[in-house]
This record gives sequence, structure tokens and C-alpha cells, in this order.
Amino acid sequence: MKIAVLSRNKNLYSTRRLVEEGINRGHEVRVIDCLHCSMNITSAKPQIHYHEEVLEDFDVVIPRIGASVTFYGTAVLRQFEMMGVFPVNESVAITRARDKLRSLQLLARKGLGMPVTGFANKPDNVPELLRMVGGAPVVIKLLQGTQGIGVVLAETRKAAESVIEAFMGLKADILVQEFIKEAGGSDIRCFVIGDKVIAAMKRQAPEGEFRSNLHRGGSASLVRITPEERRTAIAAAKAMGLNVAGVDLLRSSRGPLVMEVNSSPGLEGIENATGKNVAGMIINWTEKNHKPWKTRTKGKG
Repeated sequence: MKIAVLSRNKNLYSTRRLVEEGINRGHEVRVIDCLHCSMNITSAKPQIHYHEEVLEDFDVVIPRIGASVTFYGTAVLRQFEMMGVFPVNESVAITRARDKLRSLQLLARKGLGMPVTGFANKPDNVPELLRMVGGAPVVIKLLQGTQGIGVVLAETRKAAESVIEAFMGLKADILVQEFIKEAGGSDIRCFVIGDKVIAAMKRQAPEGEFRSNLHRGGSASLVRITPEERRTAIAAAKAMGLNVAGVDLLRSSRGPLVMEVNSSPGLEGIENATGKNVAGMIINWTEKNHKPWKTRTKGKG
């Protein structure tokens, strides 16, 4: 196969591993920076130009699109789809997963467990919003934030009101979620490929912190997940229409709750914690499932 990896930096761990595993299996792999692509959008013969060269004859595209370039990255990916190239994750699914509000509404529609979440537009709704999610302590999240940035834990009602009013004064879109105390600052990252959870790790926040992101000093360890957690992770990825996803679950007193579904999950943390060859599994899955023009949108909403 001829594989394109859409990534801004070929030295990133995840990109490097995908290239290595693709080459080891005898495929031709190229890393393409989506911001250097220009597109010729025609119905007769859509094309992508990259540094004055026309990109042609690719069989598969693996998107590793950073959050900051979602708009342009998904446009380039859509162009590949229009050219009949099989996407490991399609553009519509990535756009769904990157929009926190939309993804939570889709998960709720599928009846999946998630923290009670409130969303409002005007600051005059703040006390009502806090009542709706069960009162303080609450977690306040910026819709545009990634990797735990823009996530605040407000432990009292007054603190919550102040933070929400401050964010709203900046015209920022925010979600307010109940705080799952029993999770104890940890979450479970389930790595889904196709319809299987192939690896899972527990991420634990450092002392005094509630965000367990590895970028924020969290530690990762191997974990055994329950059948219910496995089913929840697979259903969450399917609701988004993602073939490869990192599903973050919280262990609560009422079962597993989906916190987020990531469309470009990092490989370094999960490979180091579990010792599994996750990049190789992604390439294997692609070999079995890719077909030209297999680009029909999955999922709904």
C-alpha cells in the first residue's frame, strides 16, 4: 500500500512509529504536512498539490491532525476522501469528536453513561446551570481546550460562579460538568481499533491535581478493564464514527462514564504503559479493511 500520514512533524513519537511499522510491513509511507497542501476542488478531477508536486495514487491516509489545525487538516483529509483514498479516520468523525458539545450530545443520544453536563449562553443562567449539574464542586471546561488546558475545578458555588462569569465575559464557550470525586484524579484510556479495545491504561493525576493528562505530569500504568468498560469504549468510538480512537472513561459509583473521545490518540503513553505494538495494530487493521472509494460517512449527527 501507499500510505500518507497527515502530520505536521515527522519527528513526533506517534508519527515516527506509524512510519516505522508501515515500512516494516513493506508499505510505502510518506509524512505530509497538511498546511503545505493546496487543493484543486473540482468535480471532474480533484487534486492535492504539495510543494508543487501533485499527490496521486495513495491507497490510505492516516490523519494525525493537531487540534489547532483541525479546520484546514480536515479539509485536506476530505479532499483525499474525494479522490477515493481510504481514511483510517474520516473527516466528519474527526470534526464530531473535536467539538466537545456535539460529541457529548451524540453520546447522550446513544444512551452512554457520562458526567451530568450543563451548557448555557448567558451569565444570568449561572445559578440554574450549577443546580442542574448537582451543585459544587464542578468542573468547568473550555470547549476549545485540549490536553487539560482550560479545565478548572471549582470547589465552592461562589468560586464556580466567578469562573463561569469570567469565561463568559471573555465570550468563551464553556461546559459545566459534575465532579466525579470517587475517580480520585484518575481515568482510564481505552485504545479502540475497529470494534476492539486493543489496549488500556490508567492515568493518575499527581498529588493535589485532578487532571490526569500525561502532559500535565500524570503517570500511566497497565489496567484491567471490566466488560462494561470495554462495551462503553467501543460504543463511544462507534457513535463518533471513528475506527481508531482513544476513549477516556471515569470509574464512578454508577459505572463507567465517558469523559471524551479522542480522534488522534497519542501512541507513546499507551505503548510504554502496556508494552504493546499499537502502531503495528493500526497498520494491520488498515491492511485488512482498506478499499478504494470506501469513503462513505459512518455514524450520524
